[in-house]
Amino acid sequence: MLSTVRAAAPILTDAGVGVGVAALSLASSLTGVGPPWIRSPRPLDAVAVGLIGVVAGAVALRRRYPTSVLVVLNAVALAWSAAHYPGRLLTLTPLIACYTIAARRGWRWGLAGAGFTALTALVAIRVAFGADVPAGTSGIAVLMAATAGAAGAAVGYNRALLVATRAQLGREAQTREEQARRRVVEERLRIARELHDVIGHTMASISVQAGVGIHLLATRPGQAVEALSTIKRISDQGLTDVKTILGVLRAADDEPDRPRTPRGGLEQLDALLDPVRAARVQPRLTVHGSARPLPAAVDLAAYRILQEALTNVVRHARARTVQLDLRYEPAQLVIQIRDDGPAAGSGHAGTNGQDGHGISGMRERALALSGQFTAGPHPAGGFQVRCALPTPDQA
Repeated sequence: MLSTVRAAAPILTDAGVGVGVAALSLASSLTGVGPPWIRSPRPLDAVAVGLIGVVAGAVALRRRYPTSVLVVLNAVALAWSAAHYPGRLLTLTPLIACYTIAARRGWRWGLAGAGFTALTALVAIRVAFGADVPAGTSGIAVLMAATAGAAGAAVGYNRALLVATRAQLGREAQTREEQARRRVVEERLRIARELHDVIGHTMASISVQAGVGIHLLATRPGQAVEALSTIKRISDQGLTDVKTILGVLRAADDEPDRPRTPRGGLEQLDALLDPVRAARVQPRLTVHGSARPLPAAVDLAAYRILQEALTNVVRHARARTVQLDLRYEPAQLVIQIRDDGPAAGSGHAGTNGQDGHGISGMRERALALSGQFTAGPHPAGGFQVRCALPTPDQA
């Protein structure tokens, strides 16, 4: 409905302009408005009224058929001058067509229309006045045609520029919206990975401690209570991490352009080793080089890789010890986790095969930072995970 109204508005406007021009032309003819040197004008007749009607129709259709209207209005002006009808306002109507064709078709068409209109005006002046053409009349006619064409070309150029600018702004707005949606999706995927790692590590630790508690409940109740206390501490920590991550997810909905980082970093490494010790696996941590603050993305990825690797050791490796080496090099951080489990190779492979996010998740984190990642049985026994994460901010 709205589009129909918008389409009808230009048609009604053009029709109104055509009727207005015809009415002014008729009024000027009835009152004899025109140059004072015109003598013995011919009275209005049916032909004159018909020519005025043609002008009305042509002006109303000027935007649909600008070239045809230019020819028709120039022909009517020439016929009006040749018939010596009173009033010369009608002879100016070709300027409307000259302006319109320049505005609709561009400056080249405008130049051609102005030249054609100027030539027709010179012929009409010669026909109307004969040898008594007033000085300067021809120059004024040519100048008016040129002015109409130039004005139309300027308006057309401005309209084209506005259309191009609006289209460009629309494309830029669409691009920004797509980028914002993509960032939201990427943020959700990243947070989902964090949530998986936190829940997997927490549930694995709880499962191990629950098994220890059940085994010791009848024989050594004191150690069973210790296992239950460890379960509570681990579950509380896991709930805190989950709440933090979900809070980041809600914040990402409110401010999608603002980067958020879930909790986690190498400063929490000691807390990460507590469930390993509680599972009767002895961790041995060695730091090579001077520990230093890392870029947030590298710090979080290192923490999550260590967390996932230790979870696999606790759940599947049946190891007694696990060796952790952190090597701070000038341009990268190298992490190496090796356990001494007798079935480490099959255990870790099973982890990856069961949940689809174990080793592959660690590899994705490393590759996302242009790092290197390997995981597999060690020649000397056990299973080894090794990754190198670039630290470009400190290279």
